[in-house]
Amino acid sequence: MSALKLGCIADDFTGATDLANNLVRSGMRVVQTIGVPTEPLAAEVDAVVVALKSRTIAAADAIAQSLDALKWLQAQGAQQIYFKYCSTFDSTPEGNIGPVTEALMDALGTDFTIATPAFPDNGRTVFKGYLFAGNVLLNESGMQNHPLTPMTDANLVRVMQAQTKRKVGLIDYKTVAQGEAAIRERIAALRAEGVGVAVVDATSNDDLHLLGPALKGMPLVTAGSGVAIGLPANFGLKPSLQASQLPAASGLQAVVSGSCSVATNAQVAHFKATGRPARAIDPASLMHGQSDAVVQQVLAWAAPLLKDGPVLVYSTAEPDAVKAVQAQLGVAEAGALVEHALAAVARGLVDLGVKQLVVAGGETSGACVQALGIAQLQIGPQIDPGVPWCHAPSGVHITLKSGNFGTEDFFTKAFTVLA
Repeated sequence: MSALKLGCIADDFTGATDLANNLVRSGMRVVQTIGVPTEPLAAEVDAVVVALKSRTIAAADAIAQSLDALKWLQAQGAQQIYFKYCSTFDSTPEGNIGPVTEALMDALGTDFTIATPAFPDNGRTVFKGYLFAGNVLLNESGMQNHPLTPMTDANLVRVMQAQTKRKVGLIDYKTVAQGEAAIRERIAALRAEGVGVAVVDATSNDDLHLLGPALKGMPLVTAGSGVAIGLPANFGLKPSLQASQLPAASGLQAVVSGSCSVATNAQVAHFKATGRPARAIDPASLMHGQSDAVVQQVLAWAAPLLKDGPVLVYSTAEPDAVKAVQAQLGVAEAGALVEHALAAVARGLVDLGVKQLVVAGGETSGACVQALGIAQLQIGPQIDPGVPWCHAPSGVHITLKSGNFGTEDFFTKAFTVLA
């Protein structure tokens, strides 16, 4: 078996498929695992993406899980390590992006890495160190209302510096535009100044392709999924469609949505406007041990409707409604109740014959995949930038959509891609 070229560690499940999607489209054969595997790699692939659910857990636990993933990837011979986080860089002032980055650097014995969540295909760009979502700064995009990781500062140098003991610097757009030699020269200068992590500007895919060659041989790359488009060429690979072919789809269709992002709210509204069946789960109704009863009610509602097309089960809500529930239950408790209920719904829907399942939201996706006992995913065709269909060994086709990704008609369009 050939040596593994790229070993990736993703801090949530939607982000993992997002990264795997870009690698596949750029010519890499990719396997995504759910959690750290317990057995050696059995497939002939170019990259493995280990999907963790570590974005919002305690920093010490995120570090421990990430280091376990690193050890496994190193045992498979990975030539370069890629730590993947969200294109909105969402985290808390304490982490977990900074602490995990530092732990991986220490384990790899490297004194320098880059950091950039830029993903221009989805409107995430970095300019002068500031992260933009579409045409507005991150903290004006709706991410300031994220229920778990509200982002109130778009300055990535400042955000990263608060999370790491290493000095954080910037490789700006002027340097990136000059290409590999200029980027490498800037890296050397930053290292001489004692900088350990450099935020990198990127406003287009051209910038990411210019950045790619300068990252060749760097032990650790940290980024969103955008940087992935410039790395396969470092290993002599070119884009290919063959790696994205999946088995034919069959079975019933459903959508489970837990994200409360602006994009997902619009997708829920669009689905409902088409007249398709949709059922909301009120987090308050899950209190006092009522979760099982609510799940059974939802499944009883869905059972007779599934034969006529996709149904939607959602806890998606506007920011004010989310904050009201959090005030009543607490942030962590509200999130856990909803995740567990939606995961139970997903498992029940599959038991009813659903074999094409759309899941929206990073935390929701993690809970659903774990509830379904999925340990590995084959990455298939892209629905929207950063969101591919995947195929599980059980025969279920599933797509794990980051909350902020996808067009308004995503929940209906997704199923036409498999048709």
